[in-house]
Amino acid sequence: MQTEAASNSLLEEHVPKPQVIYRCKKCRRIVASEENIVPHERGKGEQSFKWKKRSDMEKEPEECSSIFVESMKWMQSVQEGFVEEKLQCMGCKARLGSFNWAGLQCSCGAWVTPAFQLHKSRLDKCFI
Repeated sequence: MQTEAASNSLLEEHVPKPQVIYRCKKCRRIVASEENIVPHERGKGEQSFKWKKRSDMEKEPEECSSIFVESMKWMQSVQEGFVEEKLQCMGCKARLGSFNWAGLQCSCGAWVTPAFQLHKSRLDKCFI
């Protein structure tokens, strides 16, 4: 006979985890999903930036303000062969981020190379 806690944990294992998708905040077009995200190790925060970009006060490192994704077909400037450029939504042409084949620095201080960076402030995170 199984205990109630054991049967609950078995049920939780079979319940699929909700999938995360990211949509353009302006027109709601899907621009990325959880599978497209390129993870990166957290940097050392403001210590990683040039002194001009640092704030005067020491503060706790915040969550990354961007997500990094793999190159995708909707990224028109990537398909056209640019080395670095802004990333615009295919639907409404809103600026969603930028890319650079040589890499970009995240707000956490980590460098991601190559970098296809989407700003979380321009996206809606949706669970399906």
